[in-house]
Amino acid sequence: MRRIRSKGTAPEIVVRRIAHSMGYRFRLHRSDLPGRPDLIFPSLKRIIDVRGCFWHQHPGCIDSHIPKSRRRYWVPKLRRNVLRDRQNRRKLTQGGWTILVLWECEVLRADPATLAQTIQDFLGEYSA
Repeated sequence: MRRIRSKGTAPEIVVRRIAHSMGYRFRLHRSDLPGRPDLIFPSLKRIIDVRGCFWHQHPGCIDSHIPKSRRRYWVPKLRRNVLRDRQNRRKLTQGGWTILVLWECEVLRADPATLAQTIQDFLGEYSA
């Protein structure tokens, strides 16, 4: 599990490139925010969090299965991840942040123009 990356994943890079090409500037993985969100737009008080379907148990996604081996290990671990995501989201919204969660499957399978439009709609008319 040491080889599993939490930063710089392929879906995160896709979202970063799109946001940057649209003229938005952002911070990455600020450790002073709960859950160290992926892309932070401080002047807008907006966050884009790119989540892996397996690790964060995307509801209804085929990639969010629970392994058949070592279930006593995986079930509590994945439940803790989901619970921690919920708690971090609550803390961030109470702090005045607006959050967009993009799932790995949505990012990798989506048309880039559609993804760009989703990001633009979320971030509003602001342009750096």
